[in-house]
Amino acid sequence: MANDTPSKKSPSQKRITVPQFSALKQSAQKITMITAYDYPMARLVDEAGVEGVLVGDSLSMVVQGRENTLAVTLDEIIYHAEMVGRAIDRSLVIVDMPFPSYHLGKYKAIENAGRILKETRCQAVKLEGGVDQAETIEALVSAGIPVMAHCGLRPQSVHQLGGYRVQRDENALLSDARAAADAGAFAVVLECVPSTVAGRITEHVDIPTIGIGAGPDCDGQVLVLHDVLGITCDYVPRFVKAYADLQTEITGAVSKFRDEVRGGQFPGPKHGYN
Repeated sequence: MANDTPSKKSPSQKRITVPQFSALKQSAQKITMITAYDYPMARLVDEAGVEGVLVGDSLSMVVQGRENTLAVTLDEIIYHAEMVGRAIDRSLVIVDMPFPSYHLGKYKAIENAGRILKETRCQAVKLEGGVDQAETIEALVSAGIPVMAHCGLRPQSVHQLGGYRVQRDENALLSDARAAADAGAFAVVLECVPSTVAGRITEHVDIPTIGIGAGPDCDGQVLVLHDVLGITCDYVPRFVKAYADLQTEITGAVSKFRDEVRGGQFPGPKHGYN
């Protein structure tokens, strides 16, 4: 029987480590990070050569069709992260801690983050917050769990923030980023922050800033894979750039399959067995 398993990269290919990822701030190279939620897409993203792959709680919206990220459970994020982790040979894999898995006290946060690391091949977790989550970040890092912070627009706090809005309080944003860095976070995502503010934060913290809707002066950029591929079903944020139009390609391919089945062109002689 033919082996249908895709070939893996050379065993000599080493995965990017947390210290290596963090050290990229000192280089001239911008950091690239993108989301993935399953095995085949994660393989393709990894082969493209990005430095980081995020198993985001955005799966609630782009995969599960929900209106926000709040409904994702710890078991669901682990399920997707395990698939992604098996696909990755090179990139650093970071997994979102879903709401409210890190709001239940630092010991419960360690337990939940520990499950993510133990049950997947990921190397780090991401949580939303700065000053308010500094104690939790410090506890996780002390337990040997690398943490990426997330400041600015925090989707898990969408109800408290009154919607998906640009965050403009420079002093609060800088305080959050500094608190996360001081607590031991190895990088921080800045979401929906004015470009000038994100640039100043990038200058004032020692860890990499990863922007999403935060302008060009961050140390790196992250986008949702479905947005990049042009297969977003609903609203597309202003900061997104689609690098393909797979929605049209996929719809066209399925429509052609439908027409050929109805017209008797598929399956043909070469698609069967004697």
